[in-house]
Amino acid sequence: IPVFILAGLLVHCVFLVSIFDIYFTSPLVHGMTPQQTPLPAPAKRLVLFVADGLRADSLYELDSNGTPRAPYLRGILENNGSWGISHTRVPTESRPGHVALIAGFYEDVSAVAKGWKENPVEFDSVFNESKYTWSWGSPDILPMFAKGATGNHVYTFCYAAESEDFGAEDAAKLDIWVFDHVKSFFNSSRSNQTLFSALNEEKVVLFLHLLGIDTNGHAHRPNSREYQENIKQVDEGVKQIASLIDNFYGNDGKTAFILTSDHGMTDWGSHGAGHPSETLTPLIVWGAGVNYPQKVTSQSFEDNFLKEWKLENLKRLDVNQADIAPLMASLIGVPFPLNSVGTLPLEYLNTSALFKAESMFTNAVQVLEQFKVKMSQKKETTLSILFTPFKPLSASEEINFLKKIRLYIQQQKYDEAVSLCKTLINLALEGLSYYHTYDRLFLGLCIAVGFVGWTTYVILVIIKAHTNLTPTVPANKKTSTVLFCGFASAGMIIAFFLLIQTCPWTYYIYCLLPVPVWYAVVKEIPVIQDLATNVLSLHIGQSIGFLLVCILGIEILVFSFFYRSALTVGLLVFAGWPVMTQLWIQAKTKALIWTLLCVLLAIFPLMPVVGREPNIPLVVAAGLLTLLISFFSLASLRKSENKYRDNEDLKVYFYQMFSVALSTYVVGSTHSSLKIKQGLPVMNQIISWMTLVSSPVLLLLSPTFLFERLFSILLSLMSTYLLLSTGYEALFPLALFGLMFVWINMEQEALQHYGLSLKPKLAVFNFTCTVDITQFRQLHLDDVRRSFFFVFFIVTAFFGTGNIASINSFDPASVYCFLTVFNPFMMGGLLLLKVAIPFVLVSCAFEAVQVTTQLSSKSLFLIVLVISDIMALHFFFLVKDYGSWLDIGTSISHYVLVMSLTIFMMVMNGLAQLLTTQRLGLPRRSKHHSM
Repeated sequence: IPVFILAGLLVHCVFLVSIFDIYFTSPLVHGMTPQQTPLPAPAKRLVLFVADGLRADSLYELDSNGTPRAPYLRGILENNGSWGISHTRVPTESRPGHVALIAGFYEDVSAVAKGWKENPVEFDSVFNESKYTWSWGSPDILPMFAKGATGNHVYTFCYAAESEDFGAEDAAKLDIWVFDHVKSFFNSSRSNQTLFSALNEEKVVLFLHLLGIDTNGHAHRPNSREYQENIKQVDEGVKQIASLIDNFYGNDGKTAFILTSDHGMTDWGSHGAGHPSETLTPLIVWGAGVNYPQKVTSQSFEDNFLKEWKLENLKRLDVNQADIAPLMASLIGVPFPLNSVGTLPLEYLNTSALFKAESMFTNAVQVLEQFKVKMSQKKETTLSILFTPFKPLSASEEINFLKKIRLYIQQQKYDEAVSLCKTLINLALEGLSYYHTYDRLFLGLCIAVGFVGWTTYVILVIIKAHTNLTPTVPANKKTSTVLFCGFASAGMIIAFFLLIQTCPWTYYIYCLLPVPVWYAVVKEIPVIQDLATNVLSLHIGQSIGFLLVCILGIEILVFSFFYRSALTVGLLVFAGWPVMTQLWIQAKTKALIWTLLCVLLAIFPLMPVVGREPNIPLVVAAGLLTLLISFFSLASLRKSENKYRDNEDLKVYFYQMFSVALSTYVVGSTHSSLKIKQGLPVMNQIISWMTLVSSPVLLLLSPTFLFERLFSILLSLMSTYLLLSTGYEALFPLALFGLMFVWINMEQEALQHYGLSLKPKLAVFNFTCTVDITQFRQLHLDDVRRSFFFVFFIVTAFFGTGNIASINSFDPASVYCFLTVFNPFMMGGLLLLKVAIPFVLVSCAFEAVQVTTQLSSKSLFLIVLVISDIMALHFFFLVKDYGSWLDIGTSISHYVLVMSLTIFMMVMNGLAQLLTTQRLGLPRRSKHHSM
């Protein structure tokens, strides 16, 4: 068995890693030559303001009394500059947003795996190409652009990371810090000759990163007074800095200003996904080389914002976020960043037609350079007979394009030249994508063949080792040698084929993996033949019916990843299970409670995703309900006669109930304290962390009788879960646990119903009793349903209160009882703990079901493995790397979730065994009996 487990882990790890190799490799190429417009630039310096987390509508819309929220910026877009909306891509997080703005490319998903704060991939940026860049702001963002820069010309000034506190009285102080430091920087330069002359050079960038709006949005939501006040403060700050800089340079008219944002924010104060409120950000550009406002009579956009913002008569110029990098580069005359995929938005420029055409030509050549490098890389690693080039942009086409554009510019046909440049850029980007995904189909098929082989093999192992369906057949030595030689030679041919193409080492793994897997399957041919004769002797209708039910069940599970309401459908079907199988005749009360709890749990997937609107009274209600249930359970435990139990043991429950009561109080008081801007009370924080640490210890002190230990697990997990809840989800573990409890009882009835074993007395059942291996029974068809129930409950635990697979369904408010200062790893860890708690409940219940139904955990586990592998194959083909980034992120996380489900279940199984069987002994007082 260890060999089988190791093989399984290895195969799953390969399948898991494969999607990152097949779908998400870094698109960046290196080795291009920098491209620069040969004409003098309109501006000597550029000031970039990035208001982190600022939504387009929050900036442009008017207050209820018709006054602009940002009067200075409104004046700029009405009288001095150009404006529009910058469309970002997902993940709408700070780092990818800034990379798109300043380096001009959309960061690939592979960067996420390599860390969030440092440079996972080397890239070029406008800052790197400038002569000097000075930047002020957050320690999360600035260092990554300084780190990637060559030489020592990018300077950063950051505040301490502790300043980013969601519970602070006012986060706008982060922005005031930036404005004050910029003012003192310019004042000190008058007495510092070196700095003064550096500031008067050309190609200078000043970058102000303003994090206050983002922090206030997370803490108070974008519709709050704090968020909107912060916008006013930023507007005032921008006004002061702009006039300070104009005065410093004696109003020479050589400064260009850009104000934009890295991402927006949802109404519930989160970002990361693809909602329009997250992807629409403002862009206002003014100063040297920038167009004045253009009056228009009508303009049409898909959204109706222009009317709401009263800006119908001013031309709105929309761009993609990556287009801002080439715009900055052409304004100050630096080479376009090497990896930029942006297209220069010419409508923002107020320059000669020749300058526009030349800049566009530079842009086209810069994108084409990346295409050429990518193509030559692919050509080197593919056999020339097998290489199919990108037809629309062959070598001769390239030369044609460039000649034509040059000719148009010489003939002063600038508009034609520009439109040809745009066509060339689009073709080069298509070509880049074509070569980037060149091997995808081939690798995808290899993985799929491996997947099908592995699943078939696991099914054969189950049938051979855990059922009475097939007798063991002695292996025929001669056939197995022939088989081995055949598969070995196939492996060698594949390896040789990959070797002559100098493929990366990972390709060998993906292509060679199906060989041993299918060898293991084909070796079991006698088992397959036996199985076929067995199945054919059965009633055909029954076999087909069983297969259809299996397929339907798995499809419902796959569907539930996209539509949570599918879980509701599944739970309602479960509610009718006792009726369908006649179980209700022998256990009417249990069947009724089962049906009611299934219906109750079915309501949760229909509720909106958690975290949209905090509802603390519901959390308090959940805490009180838990206490009420505990009192009743304790009372019934006291009454019940159990000669094996010592009433001293019941003391632990009082401590646990006290812990739940304390958690309930802490949640209420913390949120009311944050509401009146008094931050997180230290006492509450200490209690929260102590509860987190002490609850598992208390749990291990409780008796190991079935019901008592499970009840203790519930109390322990609830005290932590309450602290991490902000709304109705606090009731979810209660409903789930109720159902799990009845499930354990129902499985007992099912065992009797199918005549599989006698009914053990659950009341005195003890987890620690060593299970006799000889008592394990063989698998029965009903065990497939048992395993399916488990997988279904695990998925319900996952999506019951919200879509874990999407970043923006997390609400930072969940962790406010523990910390309010921004700390991504600590917050992420606590949120993962919150997700894991319902899992632990389901796993412990499944452990109880395994033990009481006398099944080896291995056989049930293998069925679970088959179910999750079939689901994973679905998701492998549903992985996307196009469309809105929400879709991409969701598709990856679905696949990763299902793939790690098996590994995760192994861990959960181990944890459940620990939680149910281990017990810490306390020193006891010896009892004295009076005579």
